Amino acid sequence: MQTLTVELGERSYPIHIGRGLLDDPQRFAPHIRGQRVMIVTNETVAPLYLDRLKATLSGFLVDTVILPDGEEYKNLETLNRIYTALLEGRFDRRSTLVALGGGVVGDITGFAAASYQRGVDFLQVPTTLLSQVDSSVGGKTGVNHPLGKNMIGAFHQPRCVVIDTDTLNTLPDRELHAGIAEVIKYGLICDRPFFEWLEEHMEGLLAREPGTLAYAIHRSCQDKAQVVAEDERESGRRAILNLGHTFGHAIETGMGYGVWLHGEGVAAGMVMAARMSRRLGWIDDGELTRTEALVRAAGLPCAPPPELSPDRFMQLMSVDKKVLDGQLRLVLLRGIGEAVVTAEFDPRALEETLVEVGRMKDAGS
Repeated sequence: MQTLTVELGERSYPIHIGRGLLDDPQRFAPHIRGQRVMIVTNETVAPLYLDRLKATLSGFLVDTVILPDGEEYKNLETLNRIYTALLEGRFDRRSTLVALGGGVVGDITGFAAASYQRGVDFLQVPTTLLSQVDSSVGGKTGVNHPLGKNMIGAFHQPRCVVIDTDTLNTLPDRELHAGIAEVIKYGLICDRPFFEWLEEHMEGLLAREPGTLAYAIHRSCQDKAQVVAEDERESGRRAILNLGHTFGHAIETGMGYGVWLHGEGVAAGMVMAARMSRRLGWIDDGELTRTEALVRAAGLPCAPPPELSPDRFMQLMSVDKKVLDGQLRLVLLRGIGEAVVTAEFDPRALEETLVEVGRMKDAGS
C-alpha cells in the first residue's frame, strides 16, 4: 500500500492506494467520527462490493442507499433520494457518508455530504479508474443540470480516499479507456516525464498490468494533490485540471448525459485544445502529433461527434464555470507538460478549430 496526503491544513487527508483495501478496517475507522454511516453506491457496484464494505465497517451502524447507474442520473432528483434516506434514518451531524462507486456516485454523495445539515463528513471509495485518478480527489462535488454539466455543486473535501486497485478487475473496457483520458491529462498539463512514460507503457495499462496501473494511479493522484494543495477552490492554477473539459462537457451535454462517457469527451476535448494551441502557434506539429497518437493508442476519440456544429459548440460552451464576466476562458497548451488558463486568444482560432475537428474522419465515440 502507498499513501499520499492532500495538504490542505486542517482539511488535509490521506489517499490510500493498494490491493485489498476494501477489507481493511484501519483504512476507514480512523476517519469516521460518529457511529452512523450511510454507504451510497449504485445498482452496478452494489452486487460486487457493498457486502464487503459493510463487513469492513461492521463496528458502525451502517445503512445504504443504492442509486441507479449512469451519468443521466447525476441530478437533483437522485440527490434528493440520499437526503430522504438520511432524514428518514434520522442521521445527525456526526454521521459519515461513504461514496462507493465511480465519479457519479462520488460527486453526488459529496454534494449530499456538503449540504446535509450544512455539512457532514464523507469518504471516497472510488471503483473506476477515472474516479480513482481524478474525481475522488480534490473536493469537487455536484450534480448536472439539463443546461450544463456540474453547474450545481460545492467544494467539500473528503476525510480520506481509499483506492482498492482490485476493483478495476471488474471494470468494463470502455470505462477503463475513459479513465485513461484523465491519466493522459496529467502528463499534458504539468508532468512531461509522465507523458513520456505513458507513451512507453500504454499497452501495459490497457492490459491491466497491476504494477503499471498502480504506478499510473499513484502518479496521477500525486500530480492532482499538488495542484489542489496550491489552489483548493480553483481561483487560479487549479483550473488547468480542466484541460479538455470545456469542450468535453459541451459534448456530454449536447449529446445527452451518458451517450458519451466523461473520459471520452475529455479525450476529444484535449485534442481540440491541442489543435487550437497549434493554430495559435503555442505548440508545434510534433507535440500535436504526439498528443493525438497517445489518445488514439488509449482507444479514445480524437474528434467530437459530427452532430455538434460549431455554432452549437459555442452555445454549449457559453454555459461553463470558466466563463467570467461573459468571457470564455480555455485551458490550452504551451507545450507538453505546460498548460495555461486564458481568455487571451483570437476568437477566430476557436471558430476555425471547431470547423477543423468537425471534418475529422474519426469523429464519434
